[in-house]
Amino acid sequence: MKRDGAATRRRIVEAADVLFYGEGLKSVGVDAIAEKAGITKRTLYYHFASKDDLISAYLEARHLPTLGRYQEWLGSIEGGLAQRIEGMFARLAKTAENPKWKGCGFARAAAELAGLPGHPAIAVASRHKHAFEAWLCELLRRDDVQKPKLVAQQLMVLLDGAITHILIHRDPRYAVAAGAAAATLIKAAKSHSQCLKPNCELTA
Repeated sequence: MKRDGAATRRRIVEAADVLFYGEGLKSVGVDAIAEKAGITKRTLYYHFASKDDLISAYLEARHLPTLGRYQEWLGSIEGGLAQRIEGMFARLAKTAENPKWKGCGFARAAAELAGLPGHPAIAVASRHKHAFEAWLCELLRRDDVQKPKLVAQQLMVLLDGAITHILIHRDPRYAVAAGAAAATLIKAAKSHSQCLKPNCELTA
């Protein structure tokens, strides 16, 4: 029974992922999610106390796959860090050519919930972005890039900025432009100085 419950919960989250990402948080009701998951609304509410809880679970489930996708892209590219980061942006541009691509689910969720700053899903989105930034910071630190935390923040701005402009203009070339800027930024910041704190807490 416990195993069946876990499978049902997973099916609900998978249905929510398809609908929330494809159509938006506010546009999708729990009835549609229950129907797609092949369950009753009562069963959905047995596993999730509210739609807000389901939204948070949907974003939690996207965290590792999203981070892992960028890590896989970066790992598949040869060359120095600047070249690999630029290649990662190029992979984003290629992915954005797919008509089903709708940008960053975390940023879109935060935008939809901007009027509810205490919403638990915003905290989930924040943790994801911080984890992504920490990953970049560690890469930069290992490559002896000066002020890795600052550069990681700048890379996040370039990444999310590119995604936003692609969504607005439906033009993946914004990711290519952002990738070139990211490579230039890393090359300019490259130094033999090291981040003194192991958790990359050094500020600019």
